[in-house]
Amino acid sequence: MKRFSFVARLGVSDKDTVAIIQKDSVVHEVNFVDHHNTLGFGLGHALAQLGSIGLAPSETSVDLTLIAAIVNAGDTRVSRAINAQDGWTREIDLYIPVSVPDLWRLQAERLAALLRFLTGDRWRFFFRPRPDTQATLVRPVSTLPLDTLDEVCLFSGGLDSLIGVIDLLKGGKRPLLVSHYWDAETASAQAYLLSRLEKRFPGPEIRNVRVRLGFNSNDLGTGETENTQRGRSFLFFALAALAASALGRPIRVNVPENGLIALNVPLDPLRFGALSTRTAHPHFIAGMNALFQNIQIPGTLVNPYRHATKGEMVAGCADLPFLRKVAENSMSCSSPAKARFRGLSPRHCGYCVPCLIRRASLDAGLGVPDLTPYSVAVSKTQPLFSDRKEGEHVRSFQLMAKRIEASPSLSAILVHKPGPLGDSASEISAYAEVFRRGVIEVGKLLDGVVTKPH
Repeated sequence: MKRFSFVARLGVSDKDTVAIIQKDSVVHEVNFVDHHNTLGFGLGHALAQLGSIGLAPSETSVDLTLIAAIVNAGDTRVSRAINAQDGWTREIDLYIPVSVPDLWRLQAERLAALLRFLTGDRWRFFFRPRPDTQATLVRPVSTLPLDTLDEVCLFSGGLDSLIGVIDLLKGGKRPLLVSHYWDAETASAQAYLLSRLEKRFPGPEIRNVRVRLGFNSNDLGTGETENTQRGRSFLFFALAALAASALGRPIRVNVPENGLIALNVPLDPLRFGALSTRTAHPHFIAGMNALFQNIQIPGTLVNPYRHATKGEMVAGCADLPFLRKVAENSMSCSSPAKARFRGLSPRHCGYCVPCLIRRASLDAGLGVPDLTPYSVAVSKTQPLFSDRKEGEHVRSFQLMAKRIEASPSLSAILVHKPGPLGDSASEISAYAEVFRRGVIEVGKLLDGVVTKPH
């Protein structure tokens, strides 16, 4: 097992000696300011996009985005298999220059707890002042700010975020969309859907801050890759905070995510704990909102669909005819590139948990056939092997659906498995009910599908 320390640097003038606490850790430095004296790895581009519409975020929100970026570096470039004693938990220290170190030192334990819950790893944060040459990272803007943007909405290119944006636009809102991508498939889905939204809702231009942020093997010297990426929502929410702070007033930040996947109750004992994603879990959202408040970010994360299944989101979309035309172009799959192993172009695999929930939702709520290309068919005529990836989650959903159908009250117990719900105690019964309905929704799709060992 190796421990890692990542040191963020802000340009060639950032030469302060950083005392590494964990002496036996492997140290890697990441310079976030390029040779043009601009924030790199997509951060400078995000600031430029905001500046182009007259918006300047706070320096504290830039700090948060920098923190999230180096978290992403550790999360994606430190292998769990190689560096975790238990096969999962990594130990990573982060050393970060910020605008107000004393403020951030007060948040270090909260950050560590949030990321421990989100990723299952042990994180430690150490803050120091920015170098004098980079004391201010936000450039003055010369464009008059747009004062008609009234909300922020995360726009991933997935089906849920597509519905969220449609509902806002149809309701007369003018949201500032915030997108993050790394792979080509996600980028393509975001760009295409944005173009269709602009045609469907003409008038004031839809504003979208799109950030490509990630780290390849040349950016860090670890020589490792980790694809679980449990920490990506922390980066997503940090970018939303950047946008919210730029609007300069208390603002709602929409996190469109159906209740079943937001809770992500493990379908079987093998997926307990951090093995299940907690991207929009109520406990994580509450923790991020508390962090926003502590660092004076005027945004509040809200998941308006937390009590709805994905099928209910589809059926209740404010512009269902439009959704029917574009739903197939949204991207829900956790790893569309793996279609290449079957000799296919990147597409939905059809059998991961997000794909199964997507298929069930479109089957239940769209009212027309689902035209999404999938790598693997899920039908009553083609058996799937439960001891292979293509049938593993199908079988798990089938078993869970049988348990819930036999004992509906079981949902009130299982809903607590992914994490605490004390932050929203008054909603616990609603969460239990959306979990029950969501599992039954997927169960109907899989009714009669044969799964068996190979």
